[in-house]
Amino acid sequence: MASASESSSAPSANHPTANAPHTHSSLPEGHPPIPGMPLDATSCPYHADNDPAITNQKPASASTADSPLNNMPITPSQTPAKDQKEPLSIDREVSTIPMGGKHDGKYWVYPSQQMFYNAMKRKNWDPAEKDMGVVVPIHNIVNEECWRKILEWEGMHKTSCDQPKLVKFIGKPREYTPKARILNLFGYKLPFDRHDWVVDRCGKEVRYVIDFYGGNTGGISFFLDVRPAISWDGLGDRWRRFWKTGTGLF
Repeated sequence: MASASESSSAPSANHPTANAPHTHSSLPEGHPPIPGMPLDATSCPYHADNDPAITNQKPASASTADSPLNNMPITPSQTPAKDQKEPLSIDREVSTIPMGGKHDGKYWVYPSQQMFYNAMKRKNWDPAEKDMGVVVPIHNIVNEECWRKILEWEGMHKTSCDQPKLVKFIGKPREYTPKARILNLFGYKLPFDRHDWVVDRCGKEVRYVIDFYGGNTGGISFFLDVRPAISWDGLGDRWRRFWKTGTGLF
C-alpha cells in the first residue's frame, strides 16, 4: 500500500508510534524475503466502475484516463506485461470498505495479482511473479486495518446513516505530515508512505491521515498511525479521544 522506494526499520519500543495501531503479516515458512516489500499506492483499492466483480460485465479494455477517486486508470490493465515470465491471477477480492458518492451501495475492490504486478512495473520496480501471491494479500490486510482504525475514530460520531463510507484516497509518499517531520527531527525514521483517506460521514466529507511505518519484528510488519487530519473538527476528535483514553492527541 506504500509508494516506498526504500524500506524503513521498525520504530523502537519507545518510538511514539510503537503503541500506534499496527498490523503484522508474516511470509509463509521458508519463503524468501521480499526486498523492500513495496505495497505500492498505485495498487490500492480501485473503484467499481466497469469491474466484472461488481457489474458482472466482461472486463473492458484498459484505459489511460485516471480516476479522481484514486489517481489510477479508470480501467486498470489485466494484460500480462511484455517481459512477464509466468501467468498471474486476474481474480479480485471485494473489500469490506463501502464506497461513497455516486458509487453508494458498492464496495472498493482490491487489485488482482496481475494489476499489482503491472502497477509495480509502471513505478519502475522489478517485481517477481512468484511474490504476487504473498504481496497482494498483505496489501489487502493493511487496507482493511486502516479502515478498521478509521471506524474506531468514527465511532465517536453515531449518525442516522450508521455506516461511514470511503469516498476517495490519495497516496502522498513524499509529502510528510508535520508529526512525521517533528519525530524525524528527534531521530526517528520517516514513514515509508502516507495516505489521505476522505470519508463520507452522513454527507459530510472528513479527511484522515495515515502514516505507514515499516516493522522489524522478524516478518513483514507495519505500524499504522491513523488519525483525523488537522482541522477544527479533527482537533476536537483528537482531544475527545485523549480525554477518554490518554492517546490520540498528537
